[in-house]
Order: sequence, then C-alpha cells, then structure tokens
Amino acid sequence: MHGSGQSGAGGRVDASVLTPVLNEERHIREAVAAMQAQRFDGELEFLFMDGRSEDRTRAILEDLARSDPRIRIFDNPGRSSTAGLNVGLRHARGDYLVRMDAHTFYPEDYIARGVERLRRGDVVWVAGPQVPFGTDAWSRRVALALRTWLGTGGSARWEAGMDGAGEKDLDTGVFAGLWRRSTVDDHGGWDEGWPINQDSELAARVLAGGGRIVSLPELAARYVPRNSLRGLARQYWRYGNYRAKTASRHPSSLERRQLFAPALAIVLVAAAAAPTPLRRLARASLGAYAALILVTSARAMPEAGPRDAASLPAIFAVMHLAWGFGFLSGSVRFGPPLAALARAAGMHRR
Repeated sequence: MHGSGQSGAGGRVDASVLTPVLNEERHIREAVAAMQAQRFDGELEFLFMDGRSEDRTRAILEDLARSDPRIRIFDNPGRSSTAGLNVGLRHARGDYLVRMDAHTFYPEDYIARGVERLRRGDVVWVAGPQVPFGTDAWSRRVALALRTWLGTGGSARWEAGMDGAGEKDLDTGVFAGLWRRSTVDDHGGWDEGWPINQDSELAARVLAGGGRIVSLPELAARYVPRNSLRGLARQYWRYGNYRAKTASRHPSSLERRQLFAPALAIVLVAAAAAPTPLRRLARASLGAYAALILVTSARAMPEAGPRDAASLPAIFAVMHLAWGFGFLSGSVRFGPPLAALARAAGMHRR
C-alpha cells in the first residue's frame, strides 16, 4: 500500500528515491506520477537533484511538491548525474536508497520487492533487467537492436532473469537499483570522477569488498533508448571512454566480451592504413563483421518489419564503433588499462 505521504514534513522515512534531473520538462510529470504510484508499505520520499535546468523542470517539480510533501528538490551545481546522486545521498533520510531515472518506467512494486530482497540478507545491491522500450521510430529501432546479443554483448544487465531462471548475480554491468543506506555510505557514495559509468565503478568497489549484487526478473524496468544515431553515438562514445577509466582503476571489471568493440575499431583503422598483408586480413575481418550484422538484422525482420530491420546495420555499427573508439580514447586519456587487458585476455590468474 502507499505510505501516508506525511514524511515530507519531517517524519520517519523508510526509503529515499534519488533522481538527478536536467532539462526534463517533457517527461518529468509522467516520471513523478509513476514514482507516486509505487506500492510500498512504508514511508517514501522523492529527492530530485536539478542540474540547473534551463527549461521548466524545476518549476514543474516545485508545483508538484506543493501537493506532495514527500517531494524534495535540491540544486545540483555539479550538473552530472553522479554529483546529483551524492547531493541526494547527503539529504536522504531513508534506511534504503533507490535510484530511479526520469526516462525509465518501473513496475509499481519495484521498491517493495527490492527492499524485501535486501531485508532477506546475503545481498547488498538489488537491481532489475534493463528492458529496451521505444517510444518513437528511432528509439524503437535502437530498442530492437538491444534485444539481440549483438546489441548487448550478452551483458546480464539486459538479460538477467528474463529467461525465467530467477535472480542472477551481476558483475559491474548493473542498471541502478536499491541499497541499504549504510552500504552506499560505507563505500563513500558515488565517485564524481565518473560522470558516466558511475554505477559500474561503484559496483566494482562493492564487489571488491565482498558484496553481492543480484538482478531480479520482477524488477525489470523499461528503458527508453536514444532516438537518433547522433545521440546514440555520443552516448556510446562516453560509455566506452569511462569504461576504460573504470577498467584502469578496477582491472577485474573488464570482461572479455568488452574487448570486441575496441578490437573492431582497431581493425577498421588497420583496414584503411595498415601494410598490405595486415590490411587484407583486416578487410576480411570487416567483411565477416558485416555479414554478422546483416544476418542478425535479417533475423529481426519478422518482428520489426523491413524498414526497421534495414536500420539495424547502421545502429549496430554506431554502437560498436562509438564504444570501441571511445574506449581507445579513454585508454589514452586516463591511461591504458594494462592489468585489465591482461586479465581479460587470460594472461594471468584470476
């Protein structure tokens, strides 16, 4: 059932929902309504950390707060999601923390089931699968790509529990989730050196400390992907860039499957500029890659239709090359993750 709604006046709080926002005018009312619809037998508060939005996001939140004292609004001068989460952490009053994003649709019992799993013990972080869900032509096409192995690389972040096997342990590929407040405090919150990939960086610290992270199928949340190739390229470049930084700081966080995109980027450069024997080998490899994405796209045709399926090769190429070149750029920017690469390649004992 719903909490009484009086916790915003200074009463006891069981769970604090943290939501960094920046220029969310189009979606914020819907996001807040979804949070207010959570079925939870306890007191909630909803903390919004505004990164100095230039639209009406803050005004809308202030209007909503007048009718719901559980809504609390804070300034986020750092503007990044990571800085906003730490602002929320400092002001949160709940025993449990819940991260919810404005562009994701959560089941109504997300908080209740997550808190219940934490209370049962033996885990310190509970999350759910990230289910791609398109709302327009291009976000629908990206979502289609993300429903394939070629789009996710087999990461449990997208697939955990979707096969009916129940909860699954996660590595650093994790999508938001719930924690006891004490867990996040013990790890010093989110590292603001990671404006991107902050959940993975925190997960690496949690796992290194012996904590267990699980994904529950019933916590599956619908995620709306980017709705343009340009936005997708920028997103995946940044993902790759900061994944390199995470790998440099936490060598155990890099999985072998994550070497595919950087390797593809290197092959592309070799196909254009390497000496003749290597150039031929690189071009043959690119041909095999092209065949793989064409076959994957063709298999999606019955579900997607010819027009959407025809867009998939471009989407796959943007995802892989943006992530791959982003990773290579991050390896230069933050230092090469040599220990992580050696570990992923099996060159020393795990």
